Amino acid sequence: MELKISKDMLLAGIQTVQNAVSQKSSLPILSNVLLEAEKDEIKLTATDLDIGICSTMKASVEQGGAIIIPAKKFFDIIKALPDDSGIILSIKKNNFVTIKSGKAQFKIIGLPKEEFPQLPLFKDKDSISIEQNILKEMLSLTDFAISRDDTRYVLNGILMVIKGDQISAVATDGRRLAAINKRLPKKTLVDRTVIIPTKTVQEVKRMLGEKGEIKINFGDNQVLFSFSDSFILSRLIEGEYPSYKKVIPEKSPKEVRISREEFLSATRRASIFTDQDSMAVKLNIKRKKMIISKNTPFLGEAKEEIDVDFTGGGDLEIGFNPRYLIDVLKSLSDEDVVLEVNEHNKPGVIRRGEEYTYVVLPMQLTA
Repeated sequence: MELKISKDMLLAGIQTVQNAVSQKSSLPILSNVLLEAEKDEIKLTATDLDIGICSTMKASVEQGGAIIIPAKKFFDIIKALPDDSGIILSIKKNNFVTIKSGKAQFKIIGLPKEEFPQLPLFKDKDSISIEQNILKEMLSLTDFAISRDDTRYVLNGILMVIKGDQISAVATDGRRLAAINKRLPKKTLVDRTVIIPTKTVQEVKRMLGEKGEIKINFGDNQVLFSFSDSFILSRLIEGEYPSYKKVIPEKSPKEVRISREEFLSATRRASIFTDQDSMAVKLNIKRKKMIISKNTPFLGEAKEEIDVDFTGGGDLEIGFNPRYLIDVLKSLSDEDVVLEVNEHNKPGVIRRGEEYTYVVLPMQLTA
């Protein structure tokens, strides 16, 4: 094998696949990447057996071939090469990989392609296409609510529901829930409900741009996200996701309209005085103002008043974990948000029309 490629292009390809490289597996081969060259392109593939990522790049291929290369060393070498020269990569006898750029030269020992695990065969059952920016928004407005508790494995991902011309994404950790629904550009015959693992969500979100479409194919227990020059193949989480619609409250007449940025900033400041034994910040809501405060014994106190428009009820005090408010407020882009509150022991809800709903359980306030 012999090829020439620009440093920037090869570096970008390695960065695309490197998060699928396993660093802790009992199988050492998973700490490598597979490099394949043919015609006028090269393909890099990495997998940890749960998720596989492949990236394709244009290159000047003099002679095709394939080789397995230690991922971290390969990345370190390419990153360290001069910026102003192309890279010449070739394979010599005994799987020695030679990397040249300008006056710099490296040799690294590779392995034959046959030792690299093949990505699982994907049986294409159903597929949809969606704008990348739309899917990115859906993941960004839900992924922070994914459970990190490994004992509730079914919650360690995003529930994706596709039916007709509708696509929904839902995440919950049992203390808050985020759900968003979008309309697909055209009606499909797809009727699927799947749970996409956290790592896959993070990788897809990282690769999504603001332009272009992404194709999503659903298999029996796999999902394939296809970009123009790369793809992510992942196993799905198997299990029964909770009936999330039952925990979304009916619309409350008690609404607090507030500047999102002011609410976010004040909550962040109040959260400075939280600790493991005292997490809740207090919202003291009145008709035209809301006081956000936190008083922690032996530590200190924070208090801030901001203007609001509270309709539908009398004064109310309620406590929330500030992180659960911060997560949603920093993810939304609206100038104002409306927080629905009923009673001090009832969930708070933030909605954006009929499209987005965020439900957060209150916390008991300490004296």
